[in-house]
Amino acid sequence: MKPSRSSRPALWAILVGVGVLWGGTFVLTIMALDRGDHPIGISFWQTVLGAAMVIGYNLARGKGRMPFGRRYLAFYVTCGILGTALPTVLFLYAAEHVSAGVLSMATATVPMTTFALAAVIRLEAFSWLRSAGLVAGFSAVLMLTVPDTGLPDPLSWAWVLVAVAAATSYAMENVVIGRFLPKGEDPFVILSGMLTAAAILLALVMAGMDAYAVPALPPQKVEWAVILMAAIYVVAYGMFIYLIDAAGAVFASQIGYVVTLSGIAWGIIVFGESHSAWFWGAVALMMAGLTLVRPKEDEPPVAAHPGDHLVDAAGKNDS
Repeated sequence: MKPSRSSRPALWAILVGVGVLWGGTFVLTIMALDRGDHPIGISFWQTVLGAAMVIGYNLARGKGRMPFGRRYLAFYVTCGILGTALPTVLFLYAAEHVSAGVLSMATATVPMTTFALAAVIRLEAFSWLRSAGLVAGFSAVLMLTVPDTGLPDPLSWAWVLVAVAAATSYAMENVVIGRFLPKGEDPFVILSGMLTAAAILLALVMAGMDAYAVPALPPQKVEWAVILMAAIYVVAYGMFIYLIDAAGAVFASQIGYVVTLSGIAWGIIVFGESHSAWFWGAVALMMAGLTLVRPKEDEPPVAAHPGDHLVDAAGKNDS
């Protein structure tokens, strides 16, 4: 149902607020590394907390039963790897070497890569306009990775590519969701299965690599950063689904701009990050790319951020 004119300011407030929250996760990612804990151990705790929050929310709604079976388990494991375990670890590795602003720029490539992958396997029709957005987005990444241009340390270019690889993993998950999502299931119940699978996988890898991260009690800065990342993921995800239902796909997809720009702003405010003219040129190109790959009014938005999972399912289930 489309919102009335009087409710539009409230919807804009939600969109901006959620985008600013998501943008803050890039700063929190860097804070979570402050003690030198292993990225895999940090990823494990973030995922466990997120799973616990979603499961608790489902139980409170009386929807705590998670569907099982070969098809569901394969979906949980695949999306748990592509949408949580792998990209979370890669982003944490990259965050040791690049700024929060660069991390937010890398994440902005998710909708573009999603379109490219979906077009290749014919989940999406080819579009010259969206293809131009794809070119603009990856030209922005190229501007960041060319030595002596976008980055203060020319050797950081490889870590930008690691962050882009993490974003590509999210895009691959979006395509898997678009193709194999179990129909008729509550999106938060499916999300709980995905996060649970990711937590189990990360626990196995953590044990095998002796990559433990032991939380401090009472919680210190690192612990609070991880807790906040998990909480923001769950809250922002829920609000994003609400925006799709209340205002439609095109309106909700604009959150991608807010996430990217607020991620850059948080880095400047919290860490005093400064950026070159090349970086700001890359930002302008990325914003143009996001505009060109925006969905049409009758389509669900391609994911602009990790928290945009299952938006297609949410729209179908709520209709």
